[in-house]
Amino acid sequence: MTAPFRLRPEDRPDFEAVLHLALNTSDIRTALAADPTGRKAARLRLRALTAADEIATAARDEYDTYIALHDPAHENDEDRPADNSLLPALAVPTPAVAGTSAAVLLVLGYVLRLTDAQRSLAASLITSGWILALIAAVGTLIAFAALLTHAVRRQGGPRQPARLEQARLKWQQALLTQGMLPRLRHYMSEATSRSAASESHPATGDGLPHTS
Repeated sequence: MTAPFRLRPEDRPDFEAVLHLALNTSDIRTALAADPTGRKAARLRLRALTAADEIATAARDEYDTYIALHDPAHENDEDRPADNSLLPALAVPTPAVAGTSAAVLLVLGYVLRLTDAQRSLAASLITSGWILALIAAVGTLIAFAALLTHAVRRQGGPRQPARLEQARLKWQQALLTQGMLPRLRHYMSEATSRSAASESHPATGDGLPHTS
């Protein structure tokens, strides 16, 4: 047994925006203008809000598509910041620091070797310098990969929000044309029929039929 259709609370403002648009459609606005008190419009609006889930069912397919795109996009936005911004920021200075340190150690090591002073220290400095040079090279590759990945993600990022917004607009359009307008016109037709019926059977003053 399928669960009853329900709009998410965060989508209720969109429903109300579509309702506002429908109430301002020319035929509905003209019909409501016949009541200068505004009570007819208020009752119609309240009735639509009360039946929001039922009205929105008419655009369920478009709504399901919108939700299917919305949930992954929301999860990606929550998980992305630490990976996207912090890694490139840290990866860029690492090779520079390691490269500078390597250059300093290599220069000192080879200078000490040329002066024949403290050969053991010179060898240690040279070894450390080459290790740092290797670290700098590897760090450069990592930084390049991190920046490239970051650039690709930033370039591809807006595509999902664009598809999401397109799905949202498509749902709102379907809600308006397939759900909201037909239902409001049905409500108004019902009200007109009841009014006509009451006018065709007016109540008499004493509640009894009059005879000629």
